[in-house]
Amino acid sequence: MTRPLIENYILDSKINKNWSPNTIRNTLTTIKSFLEWCKNQGFLSTNPAKEIPTPKAPKQLPHSLSKEEAMRLLEWLKITKFHYAFERSRGLAMIGIFLYTGIRRKELLNLKVSQVDFNKHTLFVDSGKGDKDRIIPLNHRLIGFLKAYLKEREKLGKTTPYFFANLRHNKRMSNQAIRRLFERLKKESGVYAYPHLLRHTFATLMLEGGCEIYALSKMLGHSDIKTTTIYLSVSMRHSREQIHKHPLSY
Repeated sequence: MTRPLIENYILDSKINKNWSPNTIRNTLTTIKSFLEWCKNQGFLSTNPAKEIPTPKAPKQLPHSLSKEEAMRLLEWLKITKFHYAFERSRGLAMIGIFLYTGIRRKELLNLKVSQVDFNKHTLFVDSGKGDKDRIIPLNHRLIGFLKAYLKEREKLGKTTPYFFANLRHNKRMSNQAIRRLFERLKKESGVYAYPHLLRHTFATLMLEGGCEIYALSKMLGHSDIKTTTIYLSVSMRHSREQIHKHPLSY
């Protein structure tokens, strides 16, 4: 096992298998880790892959839905048929929270009733990614969705402390319920979406609407504002498209 042997393997895979930089990075990381274990076990005197440079991951702009596509999701939830009114109101509240707060799927599942304050118009995220807490202001339209859902939840006698309750049991909604909703959205509304895409959509639409990037960074729970700046590129792309609507362009 030598460095040239590993490099030739990577190069051959890049040319003949069309490996992407991400695939090369992941493969090299695995090889380096395995050979480091071999070295520690005494099978190798050195790790021949240790000094092989890892290619940088390409910077990709996050995909997001347009304002029209986001609205289509909400409108579809209002008019489509559900077996129970609870499912419809829960779906609207769920998609609404993703679109109007940008929280992550795990944060939505762990959200508790006590963390939604209608008096202060805030949503509290407890121990989000990186164990960071944050407070997100609530949009008045989202508040309407949430209150409508809580009424249906109360009718079914749900007392679980978690905000999003299971339909048949008095406990937290499962991750499978989220997956089923998004599968149905994709099939029947014609809009392909998933929780993290709606997070990107929230960030992009907020910037396009004039939100300050520092405030957005706090709402998203980013520890470094540089993470938030990637959405500026997406927003600028939108601005470039809009500039052609200038009356003097015609």
